[in-house]
Amino acid sequence: MDNKRRIITQILALAGIVFLLAGGIFLLRSRLQDRDSEEAFDSLRPVSQESSSETAIPDCDGGDESLSGAVASESVVRESSSPEQGETTSADIVPESSEEAEIPAEESPVAQNPYLADYALNADMAAWIQVPGTVIDYPVMWTPRDENYYLNRGFDGKENKNGCLILDTDSCVNPLTTNLIIHGHNMKSGAMFGSLTKYADSSYGSEHKTIYLYTPDCKREYEVIAVFYSQVYRKTDQVFKYYKFFQADTEEQFTDFYDNIKALSLYDTGVTASFGDHFITLSTCSYHVEQGRFVVVAKETKITDIYLPAAE
Repeated sequence: MDNKRRIITQILALAGIVFLLAGGIFLLRSRLQDRDSEEAFDSLRPVSQESSSETAIPDCDGGDESLSGAVASESVVRESSSPEQGETTSADIVPESSEEAEIPAEESPVAQNPYLADYALNADMAAWIQVPGTVIDYPVMWTPRDENYYLNRGFDGKENKNGCLILDTDSCVNPLTTNLIIHGHNMKSGAMFGSLTKYADSSYGSEHKTIYLYTPDCKREYEVIAVFYSQVYRKTDQVFKYYKFFQADTEEQFTDFYDNIKALSLYDTGVTASFGDHFITLSTCSYHVEQGRFVVVAKETKITDIYLPAAE
């Protein structure tokens, strides 16, 4: 009997050691992949431009997310196919009352796009997003043929658990849709959108209210207008679904989105909007409910640095 207990104890001890070793190897592999991923993105960031990222990636409560919600489930089921960039869509129809023209570009000579080399490296890159004072300083990928292509792939197309930031299929930078929705993993390491939930704190939101988006044509500046928790609902649920709003061709469509994000916002940012304004929406997983999402919406406030066209 004692021999059996001894054998069982040894087996359990051995199993524990194997489990710990496997966990250590997995953790080491994960950390190395995080490091390699950040080094890869560092190589893409312009040398001449000071990085606005924090030097250390903060830890974040919550697990790594799968973008199986607004990207991989309901929002990828479209009634019609999405346009390729450059095609004429309803986004070309700008209402006469649109205030887009009221956001003038600063009087400055055209400049070279600081991310021009990155666009040349990967045609799937739609823009580069940067939030000063945070780790968010990444390319944004757009693949209408397969919205989930970069879900678990790096900029180079190789397998990477961090994936890339993904511009929703029905969003478009050219022609510009009313709302650009960008999805990103909520990584424990803080990479990608792993630090986005910090915006739940109004002080943090006030200190990091500015978002920059470098598109092929210009640099767009945004200011946070709403921060809220949401979720991916069933198709039959008659509720506000932020991930369904891309284009406002009427003031009614615009007002419905605007009123709802303001009502959901955790705090008043002091920023307002009116028909004709444009938005950027950052979305990541949250664990307050099943299929939960944490969302930051910002309004476009300025267009600067009009870029020279890329050489043919």
